[in-house]
Amino acid sequence: MHENSFKSGALAALVLALVPAFSQANDTGVESDYAPVAAANPALIPMTAQVTANLPTLDNRLQKTDRLMKNLSDSSDPLREADVWGRIRSGYAIPDINNQLVANHVNWYATRPDYIARTTARASRYIFHVVQELEKRGMPTELALLPFIESAFNPQAFSSANAAGMWQFVPATGRDFNLKQNMFKDERRGVLASTDAALTYLQRLYDMFGDWQLALAAYNWGEGSVQRAIKKNQSLGKPTDFESLADLMPAETRNYVPKLQAVKNIIGNPAQYGLTLPVVDNHPYFTAIDKTSDIDVTVAAQLAELSMDEFKALNPQFNRPVIIGGEKTKILLPQENAAKFTSNLAQWGHALSSWTTHKITSARERIETLASKFGTTADVLRQANNIPQRTSLRAGSTILVPKTSATMNMNITQDIADNAKILFEADRPERASKNSRHVAKGGKSKATPISLVKPRIARGGSNNRAKARH
Repeated sequence: MHENSFKSGALAALVLALVPAFSQANDTGVESDYAPVAAANPALIPMTAQVTANLPTLDNRLQKTDRLMKNLSDSSDPLREADVWGRIRSGYAIPDINNQLVANHVNWYATRPDYIARTTARASRYIFHVVQELEKRGMPTELALLPFIESAFNPQAFSSANAAGMWQFVPATGRDFNLKQNMFKDERRGVLASTDAALTYLQRLYDMFGDWQLALAAYNWGEGSVQRAIKKNQSLGKPTDFESLADLMPAETRNYVPKLQAVKNIIGNPAQYGLTLPVVDNHPYFTAIDKTSDIDVTVAAQLAELSMDEFKALNPQFNRPVIIGGEKTKILLPQENAAKFTSNLAQWGHALSSWTTHKITSARERIETLASKFGTTADVLRQANNIPQRTSLRAGSTILVPKTSATMNMNITQDIADNAKILFEADRPERASKNSRHVAKGGKSKATPISLVKPRIARGGSNNRAKARH
């Protein structure tokens, strides 16, 4: 509605509010502005000077209306901000802390402009969505800066404690918040699912402690650890706020809230620290496309006219070269590329997916044999399934293999995706010397299982995480 028409309506309503007659006021001077009219043309009862002195005048009413209209026009409309950084600043709501740890972290970030530039540029893909979700829940908008601390806004970040994604969930906590983790996808890395889970978790912790700083400590350290620290201070008659509990916390948690405060200070006034933030327009960066049939990652990127790097940055949860279709499968694409995807898909005259699954039924099936069977190479199968060199597949394993004419129109079912697993063991050379073979007590050779180590992605500016909580 136009502002002038809104003001006119408000003033009209105000004038009407002055018309009703007043009921007789008692000797305490309390007035009734909206007494019902008992009959037509009632006689007005004179009021004492004490009462009339307390009645609001028309001028007072108009002044209040002007202030109301000004407040309405100045109210924090999220879309009024020029960019997302301003929108975040306007929603700061967690009490500030100011101590030496904060100063140390501010100095660390402020003296690394390249790191800030890389992190904020990476954040520009995701932060509008995070802020929007925070505002929907009525949560402090500085929580959108928490991935600065967790992952430097890298959704592929993977810690030594097996925490993954922008919000750094370990497997168990991810499952607690319904983040699907199977051979084909890991929703701990998915932008939509992990953000929803993280905000739900943070809100739950706030409801538990009634304090955002303690909620953040619990997000890092675990709610049980924070509860025990609170009880210890209570037993000693000491305060239980974050700074009073800091001496009981591990170093990582003790620095956790100060780090967020440091980032909050820098985002609040980057020029003060000689920094420049990238412009992040205050509108969605991406949109979600529903996909109900299987599609190769390369095909999806091609249809969207995106580079593989950009496609994977928005869809980091997909572990394999094929995206399993389903009612809940969504592909994120930049706004302008979503239309291209839809248009190109309508004209696509080829198969969308070139992969299906094969379950190993015989023990120690060699990759080379499987490659020959499905008309591909061992290297292709190893890459598609993350199979290390010099390993064999054990019975019960499910792997991706190229489609054949018989399976060309078949999608991989959700049941297969949820239950698929790959079991490896080290290759045994056909001819091996006695000294090179491990012999069990029974005299039979015993294959030595191997331990697969996933690649670790360094998280700039962060120490190794204890991850006791999540």
